[in-house]
Parts: sequence; structure tokens; C-alpha cells
Amino acid sequence: MIVVLKNGTPTDEITRISEDLQDTWGVTVEKSVGARKVILGLIGDTTTIDKMQIQEFSPWIEQVLRVEKPFKRVSREFRHGEASEVVVPTPNGRVYFGEHHPVVVVAGPCSVENEAMIVETAKRVKAAGAKFLRGGAYKPRTSPYAFQGYGESALDLLAAARQATGLGIITELMDAADLPAVAKVADIIQIGARNMHNFSLLKKVGAQEKPVLLKRGMSATIDEWLMAAEYILASGNPNVIFCERGIRTFDGKYARNTLDLSVLPVLRSLTHLPIMIDPSHGTGRSEYVPSMALAAIAAGTDALMIEVHPNPARALSDGPQSLTPEKFDRLAQEMSVLGKVVNRWSIPTLVTSV
Repeated sequence: MIVVLKNGTPTDEITRISEDLQDTWGVTVEKSVGARKVILGLIGDTTTIDKMQIQEFSPWIEQVLRVEKPFKRVSREFRHGEASEVVVPTPNGRVYFGEHHPVVVVAGPCSVENEAMIVETAKRVKAAGAKFLRGGAYKPRTSPYAFQGYGESALDLLAAARQATGLGIITELMDAADLPAVAKVADIIQIGARNMHNFSLLKKVGAQEKPVLLKRGMSATIDEWLMAAEYILASGNPNVIFCERGIRTFDGKYARNTLDLSVLPVLRSLTHLPIMIDPSHGTGRSEYVPSMALAAIAAGTDALMIEVHPNPARALSDGPQSLTPEKFDRLAQEMSVLGKVVNRWSIPTLVTSV
């Protein structure tokens, strides 16, 4: 249930209404400040609450509505139809994720392999306009014999790349025991597809302050994905970004996964949270990445995650889906042209020297 307050409602009155609602019905009240409205979200058992009783609490109450979706905090209704934004401080300044901001580009290798490689890649993707460096320190792999990442030592290398470039860092958390080490380096903590249903882990990242990038599970429905985000918000962290990375369907012959770009209009209608598209995992083929990245911009994505490796043929993981820095440069120029057409771009002209 949400209570929409009138424009100009005094701060003291907002506090009084919130306290009265909590005292009367024993619900938790969460305040959300939108561009035009202040909204109070009532969390708890609201089935017996009469909307007219709440309406009479104050002349400053404009409207009382029930949120019909099972995902309450995640629902767009919870913000009365307004989009939210996730603001991430980085050494180069604040970066804004959201539908009213320019598309944010995240780029880098699947795995952190060595310092020279990760720092050089960071410099190249920054020069092309990326705001964040992605790189895996801990790698969930289908085979126990495949490269699993270098762990905490790789986090140190990501920190070195951050210091050298000022880029924000996104890296995956697999185990709650590693949360303190990951949170120390990462500006955004990634929950991978295999852990989307790890509710214990979702609660842990929900109880800390770093923004969370929530990748869609390989066979997850949209409702399941939304409810996974609800776990994070219900634990106290409102800063969640959805990431579509392809789903498993019946045809895996020509592409690694099926990149579901329809989630862009679907999620936009259901949730107020920002949306990222990962065409690298979504296709598994580097030659398909540019067209899918451009399609995602045209369809309204808020961010893109693109794998870039200086020598994909020698990559320790996911080489076939990685662009070389030179190909990423060309894609950045193409994305800039399209992004400006749809008024979602602010990346400066490509820098050719670093």
C-alpha cells in the first residue's frame, strides 16, 4: 500500500503521518521522494487497513493505493509510476543509472588475469567512454576443472586498475564469506545468474550499502527475477540494477544464450529500477555483440556490459564473446551515434591515446 502526499507537504507533517501509520497499524513506513511527489510505502500486513481511514489522517494526503504486485518495493507502483535512479560514486565522479540519464557503458574482461592486462584494458575502455571496469575475481564455472579466478589477489589488481584510471569497479560475489573483501574494492557488487536464487546471499548484499547488479538466472522468469530483487530491497538496500544476460532456450546451436531484449519494455512497465543489457553473455559470440548492443540502446537500455580482452584467443575464460580493444573502439563510436539520436548519450569523442 502506498500513500501519495500532495506537493509541498511540510517535513514535520510527513514525519507525523509516518509515525501515526506505524503506531496505528504496526506497519513499516518507507519514504520515497520522487521528482514530483513524496510517497510513503506501507510494508507489512495491510489487508485489513481501510484506505479511507488513512485518507482521513491528514489533508496533505492526496491518494491511497494498494500495490497489487507480490514484489512491493520493486514495483513501479511503489513509486507511483516514477523511475528511480542508482547513483554510484567513483573516483571520476558520480555515475547515474536510470531511464532519465545517459546510457552507462561497463566494459572489461571476463576474468582478471594479471596486472598489466587488467590495467591496460581499463585504460583502453576508459578512453572509449566506459564508466566502469568489469572483471571477475571469483568465477562460477560449469566445470570444476575450468579456471575459477584468482580470488582475493585479483581484487587487488582491480583496485590497481581503479587507481590508475578512476573507473568504477563491478565484480561478482559468489560467497557471503567474501563480501567484506569484495565490497572493499567494488563500487557495484554483481550477483551472477547462478546465484539469482541464492536468497541467503541476496539478504547479505541487501544488508550492506554498495549498489547491487542482479543478473537474471539462466532459466528465470521475469517474476522470479523481480522477486529476487525484492529480497535485496526488503533487506534495506534500494540500489539494485537489473542485468539481462541471456536465458537458456531450446536453440543453443548458433548463440550461447537467447538475449531477451523484450525485458526492456516489460521491466519498464513493472519496476522503477534501472536495467542493463549484457550482449556478450547474451550471445556468446563476439561478432553478434555490436548489433545486440545497438539494438539494446534503441530499445531503451540504461546500461550495457561488454566484454573486452586484449587477446581473446588467449583469454582464460569467455574469449569467444570478447571484443578486442580496437573493435570496442569502433563499437563505442557506433553507440555514440545511435545514443545521441535517442537522446541517451553523453560520452565524449573517442580518445585515441591513453
